[in-house]
Amino acid sequence: MGEKSASGPTSGHGDITPDGPTVTHEEGSQEQSKWKMTKGGDGDTAMALFSDPAELNEQIDPKEIRRLLWKIDFMILPYLAVCYAFFYIDKTTLSYAAIFGIREDLNLHGTEYNWLSSLFYFGFLAWAFPTNFLLQRLPIGKYLGFNIFLWGVFLMIQAACHNFATLGVLRVLGGAAEACSDPAFMLITSMWYTRKEQPVRIGLWYTANGFGIALGGLLGYGIGNIRGALPSWKYEFLVIGALCSVWGIVMFILLPDSPVSAPGLTKRQRRLAVERIRENQTGVENKRLKPYQIKEAFLDYKLYLFFILGTVGNIPNGGISNFGTLIIQGFGFSTLGTTLMQIPYGVLIAISILICVYLNDRFQNRRCLFIVLFLLPNIAGAFGLRYVPLDRKVGRLICYYLTGPYNAAFVLILSMQIANTAGHTKKVVTNAVLFLGYCTGNIAGPFFYKSDQSPTYSLGIWSMIVSHLIEVVVIITLGLLLRWENKKRDRIQSQMEGGLEGRDLNATAFLDLTDRENLNFRYIY
Repeated sequence: MGEKSASGPTSGHGDITPDGPTVTHEEGSQEQSKWKMTKGGDGDTAMALFSDPAELNEQIDPKEIRRLLWKIDFMILPYLAVCYAFFYIDKTTLSYAAIFGIREDLNLHGTEYNWLSSLFYFGFLAWAFPTNFLLQRLPIGKYLGFNIFLWGVFLMIQAACHNFATLGVLRVLGGAAEACSDPAFMLITSMWYTRKEQPVRIGLWYTANGFGIALGGLLGYGIGNIRGALPSWKYEFLVIGALCSVWGIVMFILLPDSPVSAPGLTKRQRRLAVERIRENQTGVENKRLKPYQIKEAFLDYKLYLFFILGTVGNIPNGGISNFGTLIIQGFGFSTLGTTLMQIPYGVLIAISILICVYLNDRFQNRRCLFIVLFLLPNIAGAFGLRYVPLDRKVGRLICYYLTGPYNAAFVLILSMQIANTAGHTKKVVTNAVLFLGYCTGNIAGPFFYKSDQSPTYSLGIWSMIVSHLIEVVVIITLGLLLRWENKKRDRIQSQMEGGLEGRDLNATAFLDLTDRENLNFRYIY
């Protein structure tokens, strides 16, 4: 399954889209009136960078674009990568706290530890839609930095908890604060990068997920060796929370909100940054909430398939991120030895993500194919954890490590979602729904790991196997449907005046049209 180029949007006359409303495209002398309509406020914010239509067609030096891309990378990726490392470290703080004695100190019984794992995602779930709409209305860099600061504060306060109830409330608040993170990262990536570039850039900041696991192992080992007045699990919350809050302040100050207003770029560089992403046909941003785009999002089958992918892709994550240390400890390692065994796991995840996005970029964006390929090690590893004998500790550890590459597959799923959704309000809604699935999977995942099945957790391992198999079926289905959509649009436009070659990217690139409204939009699969 490959990528169909999204070159050019209109045929120069009235077009009726295959899935949505009629879109009228003027030509010739009417170009100026169309421009004025767009400048009137209904189009994309990027239009404010151009003082007249001629600037849309200015000649661009490829070398200048390459220099600009390097500058953008340094302006965006380090902040997102460090932040994402902290996200995963945060998700594993409870796992490390478990082996440092939090269950005994807080007298957690039955499924209370499982609930602490899931309550974080209940907060995420409850605040998912409000925070996504706030991301559309507010400066995205400032809003993201503020939430990360709060999230670190809530994490630090967890060190003061004395029972399940207070810790549970703070887990919910922490989840709400983090609810903007992944959607914000995806919107930022879609603002700054072409659809071809997006998988690599998502892969680069998502790779920090793996390094976060490795760094979390090192921090856990260091914190476990602290001999202070407090239990080790309290230092875990205090140290990680403080680092997160500091990084939230850094992002609030330094992360640009948009290519349209980035203080680190000249006006020409801002225009070029916007010009680069014209081919996306998804625009930069639009601050006006459009109800019809909300309705269209919920009538689009892709939204529901991405919800399913978010769910089944994260049932394994919800289990492994909270029970991974307990599974490793069950192999016979000491407490501190268990923390160190997480380091190779994190490095493997990082390497698998980088290999996946490189191969996807090298072989023409065959995203569905590489998603399936990078799910196969996880399925094999999960079967190994289920059936390799308990006395084969090295073999079982290798099988555990093989469950890591699902992160690479999820990177490409995220890239498919942002690449195949146009219209800013529709993007916001689809983002929110995908991460509702993300929350649902992470909430459900820990409950498959029954304490009476420790350390093999057979039901939990079966949940991984079944989830990944469903994921394979859904992604193949999605790829076939998107391929059919592209062929349908090619057929319609080939019968129009000018044919497929007569389309003009400038006409619809920044009108904030949805992918269904814009006949010239092509899906990537």
